[in-house]
Amino acid sequence: MKTVTIYSTNTCHYCNLAKDFFKENNIAYTEHNVGTDMEKRQEMVNLTHQLGVPVIRIDDTVLVGFQESKVAELLELAA
Repeated sequence: MKTVTIYSTNTCHYCNLAKDFFKENNIAYTEHNVGTDMEKRQEMVNLTHQLGVPVIRIDDTVLVGFQESKVAELLELAA
C-alpha cells in the first residue's frame, strides 16, 4: 500500500477534485490544510519551493497540482 499525503486548502477546487478521486478509488490519504497549519505549509514549501496547492505526495514522489492520469499511474490503478 502506498502512502498518500495531500497538502491543500479549503477553497482549492483541484484539491477537492483530488480528494474526491481518492475517495472514489478507496485510497487512504492524509490531508494537511496549509491554509491553517503553518508548520505543514512550511513543510510543503520545503518540498516544492512554492505555495501552490494541491501538493500530492505518493510515497517519495511529489506532484504539484492534480493530474488524475499521473496520480492513477503512481497508485497503480487500472486504466
